[in-house]
Amino acid sequence: MEKSLHCIISGKVQGVYFRAFVQEQADSLSLRGWVRNLADGKVEVLAQGSEEAQKALAERLWQGPTLARVEQVEANHIDYDKSYPGFAIRG
Repeated sequence: MEKSLHCIISGKVQGVYFRAFVQEQADSLSLRGWVRNLADGKVEVLAQGSEEAQKALAERLWQGPTLARVEQVEANHIDYDKSYPGFAIRG
């Protein structure tokens, strides 16, 4: 079981192309997993891949796309029992 990066991003992160930004960053870092909006206005990310790439993604989440305003990134490494073939945007 590989370690996965799990993040919850708070701020103005919905309706500002944040999920597309995360997918673009994850693809550029060869990460697998997903990103989705949460009902409370936050965005959730699960990323799998090299430790260096996960660290780089966590740092890039603070930037976000131009219209976003990131207030907080909660990032943790977790054991996740499923592996993903690519990186997808979920609902």
